Amino acid sequence: MELLVGLQLTLNRPKALNALSTPLIHELNQALGEFNSSDSVSVIILTGSEKAFAAGADIKEMAPLTFSEAYTTSFIESWSQLTTQIKKPIIAAVSGHALGGGCELAMMCDILYCTEMANFGQPEIKLGVIPGAGGSQRLTRAIGKSRAMELILTGRSLSGVDAAQWGLAAKAFPSYEALMEGTLKTAETIAGYSKVAILAAKEAVNKSQDLPLRDGVEYERRVFHSLFGSEDQKIGMKAFAEKKKPEWTHK
Repeated sequence: MELLVGLQLTLNRPKALNALSTPLIHELNQALGEFNSSDSVSVIILTGSEKAFAAGADIKEMAPLTFSEAYTTSFIESWSQLTTQIKKPIIAAVSGHALGGGCELAMMCDILYCTEMANFGQPEIKLGVIPGAGGSQRLTRAIGKSRAMELILTGRSLSGVDAAQWGLAAKAFPSYEALMEGTLKTAETIAGYSKVAILAAKEAVNKSQDLPLRDGVEYERRVFHSLFGSEDQKIGMKAFAEKKKPEWTHK
């Protein structure tokens, strides 16, 4: 794991195309936790190399497991920590392969950017298993049941162009350089706003994945009301009325 600029996390296991192993996930969760608690970080970028975001789970680690071992140790449950414990926005910048666990990890992030030549997929069927870190659930929510079923049952891949067109990715960039530039630009834009509002916005949007529409709208309204207790709400609206740039206190 390589830490860059206090903002970016780079998966760094090049010989294995960033295959996700338990030690790597442990390092990732530890680094994400540190960034989440840092006052100097508002947005986190998660990326890999130009060749591979993460080519999947480490097959050598999984192959000898028995049912009882996988079940009693809650194998790969820790992979989902970033969806439950990280409150700050995470942007996935995907270039090259994002297969199996790599695709699942990218989908756990809040915004997914990719290159046009990126390669997404859930090919677990070829190994005699199914996705185990949320792939069948998040992919279906992102692109619909029929498309997700086709990809998961056939093990076929999805290009970055199609990922953007189908709603899996927010945007596909023509090159790796453009991807990283665009990702950083979005991160800087988000980081320029009130941290209080940023966290509230992420929380409200994520609730849309868990709640029925009526309950979700009610939840959103409660969070909206709560922000009128923040200093930044007063600062933001006052600055808008005065046509000035707000100076956030993040309180």
